[in-house]
Amino acid sequence: MIGFMTLDLHIPQARSLKDKRHVVKSMVDGIRAKFNVSIAELDHLDLHQRATLGVACVSNDAAHVHRVLEAVRAAIESRPEVVVCSVAVEML
Repeated sequence: MIGFMTLDLHIPQARSLKDKRHVVKSMVDGIRAKFNVSIAELDHLDLHQRATLGVACVSNDAAHVHRVLEAVRAAIESRPEVVVCSVAVEML
C-alpha cells in the first residue's frame, strides 16, 4: 500500500525566499527523521509565502499508512509558523 499526501501551506511570517526555505527545510528534515517518510517541496518554489509539500509512505498495511500520514499532518498543523490551507490524501 502506498499513501501520498499533498499539503498546501501558507507561511505568513516569510518575508523572503530565504525565510521560507528556512521554515520548509526545518519542517521537512524533522518530519523525515521522525516519521521515516519521503517528503519534498513540490510547488510554489518561487513564492515566498506559499509551499506545497508531498509526503509518501509505503507499507503492507493500509491502516499503518493512514496512521503515519495523519500523524505527519498533525505534526505539520501544530507548527505555529505555517497555516495548512488544504490537504489531499491518495491511497494506491
